[in-house]
Amino acid sequence: MLRFLTIIALTLLTGPVWAAAYSRPIPQAQSATAEFWFFIASVALVAALLAVNWLVTRR
Repeated sequence: MLRFLTIIALTLLTGPVWAAAYSRPIPQAQSATAEFWFFIASVALVAALLAVNWLVTRR
Protein backbone atom coordinates (compact mmCIF):
# COMPACT_ATOMS: atom_id res chain seq x y z
CA MET A 1 0.00 0.00 0.00
CA LEU A 2 2.81 2.42 0.89
CA ARG A 3 4.60 1.62 -2.36
CA PHE A 4 1.39 2.35 -4.28
CA LEU A 5 0.97 5.74 -2.54
CA THR A 6 4.60 6.60 -3.23
CA ILE A 7 4.19 5.85 -6.93
CA ILE A 8 1.03 7.98 -7.10
CA ALA A 9 2.70 10.87 -5.24
CA LEU A 10 5.76 10.81 -7.49
CA THR A 11 3.57 10.65 -10.58
CA LEU A 12 1.56 13.68 -9.48
CA LEU A 13 4.64 15.67 -8.44
CA THR A 14 6.43 15.03 -11.73
CA GLY A 15 3.56 16.14 -13.95
CA PRO A 16 4.10 18.09 -17.12
CA VAL A 17 6.27 21.13 -16.67
CA TRP A 18 5.62 24.12 -18.88
CA ALA A 19 8.86 25.76 -19.92
CA ALA A 20 9.36 28.97 -21.83
CA ALA A 21 10.39 28.66 -25.45
CA TYR A 22 14.12 28.95 -26.09
CA SER A 23 15.17 32.21 -27.69
CA ARG A 24 18.62 32.23 -29.22
CA PRO A 25 20.96 34.94 -27.92
CA ILE A 26 21.86 37.67 -30.37
CA PRO A 27 25.61 38.33 -30.47
CA GLN A 28 26.60 41.90 -29.69
CA ALA A 29 29.03 43.87 -31.80
CA GLN A 30 32.57 44.28 -30.48
CA SER A 31 33.61 47.79 -29.53
CA ALA A 32 36.95 49.28 -30.49
CA THR A 33 38.00 49.21 -26.82
CA ALA A 34 37.24 45.48 -26.55
CA GLU A 35 39.24 44.78 -29.71
CA PHE A 36 42.18 46.82 -28.35
CA TRP A 37 42.27 44.88 -25.06
CA PHE A 38 41.94 41.58 -26.91
CA PHE A 39 44.96 42.57 -29.02
CA ILE A 40 46.96 43.50 -25.89
CA ALA A 41 46.03 40.16 -24.25
CA SER A 42 47.03 38.26 -27.40
CA VAL A 43 50.42 39.99 -27.54
CA ALA A 44 50.96 39.28 -23.83
CA LEU A 45 50.10 35.60 -24.36
CA VAL A 46 52.56 35.29 -27.25
CA ALA A 47 55.24 37.06 -25.21
CA ALA A 48 54.65 34.71 -22.28
CA LEU A 49 54.89 31.67 -24.57
CA LEU A 50 58.13 32.96 -26.04
CA ALA A 51 59.54 33.56 -22.54
CA VAL A 52 58.63 30.03 -21.46
CA ASN A 53 60.22 28.63 -24.63
CA TRP A 54 63.38 30.62 -23.97
CA LEU A 55 63.55 29.45 -20.34
CA VAL A 56 62.97 25.80 -21.25
CA THR A 57 65.60 25.76 -24.00
CA ARG A 58 68.18 27.24 -21.60
CA ARG A 59 67.95 24.20 -19.32
